Amino acid sequence: MGEPETEPVTLVVTWDVTPGRERDFEEWAEGLHEVATAQPGHRGATWLRAEGSRHRYYTVVNFDDQGTLDRWLRSADRAEWFARLRGIAEEHQRGTTGLETWFSLPGESVPAPSKAKMVAVTFCAVYPLSLLLNAFATPLTRAWPVPLQALVFPVIVIPLLTVLIMPALSRLLRRWLYPAGRIHRPARPGR
Repeated sequence: MGEPETEPVTLVVTWDVTPGRERDFEEWAEGLHEVATAQPGHRGATWLRAEGSRHRYYTVVNFDDQGTLDRWLRSADRAEWFARLRGIAEEHQRGTTGLETWFSLPGESVPAPSKAKMVAVTFCAVYPLSLLLNAFATPLTRAWPVPLQALVFPVIVIPLLTVLIMPALSRLLRRWLYPAGRIHRPARPGR
């Protein structure tokens, strides 16, 4: 029996930087990035500065699996670098499932809805599509080989969900998905 399968994991970190300490933070981030890159299981990290904000940064960190990410988060190297961060920035972490991009709001910084809400909205989007495909496409593909029959669903459903349905449902159900006070619009330059 082989090793159990593992899945890559992503951690999104938001950094609120003390005004006037942006350059210190950027130098710190470069050093942390170098140390993290040498860690087993590290797949890369992307550092971003929030549009319209001088004081908010984001990091998207990828590891081979939850175990390698956990070892990095508990490592002495990381703890040493974080000791240098005091007074420069504050960290806020959240893991992702991969579905969050279906629930993002353009121009707004907002935490993803709860997993239960994401599942409910995704179900509401997929179920009607499944009914339509079973009613109309399945009868037309019965003579096809099973791999081709199975291919019809993802080829039709994934683009529809990503491009049309999920963005529309996210807007339609916005108040339920993002209760008041959870949406933060980035400051516009010059305001």
